[in-house]
Amino acid sequence: MPPIDHSRLDRIVEEARKASENREKGYRERALRIYPWICGRCAREFTLANLRELTVHHRDHNHDNNPPDGSNWELLCIYCHDNEHARDEVAEWYAGETPDESERPPALDSPFAKLGDLLKPKK
Repeated sequence: MPPIDHSRLDRIVEEARKASENREKGYRERALRIYPWICGRCAREFTLANLRELTVHHRDHNHDNNPPDGSNWELLCIYCHDNEHARDEVAEWYAGETPDESERPPALDSPFAKLGDLLKPKK
């Protein structure tokens, strides 16, 4: 087996990273020209001073789907953008069927078992 040319692999990775950054820069600039600088979720307004905190979210999660009219984008602040992706991860986690009540293990303790005794007036 021939030795691995690490410099070639490093060049390929670097070119891919630059292409991704250029692609992102392109749709980000277009989105910022099309839409007002307001988060689509929390309605926070942005200025040049904090514009770096406003991100472009792809509605279909496909970063290669960048129609010229911006219909696959929405501007979200970094916090709402993180929340959006976290919600998707949770939804994917729950995508399977939820277990039936009969499949759930029984509780090991009953925290309210003696509540009635505690609520009775003392003699």
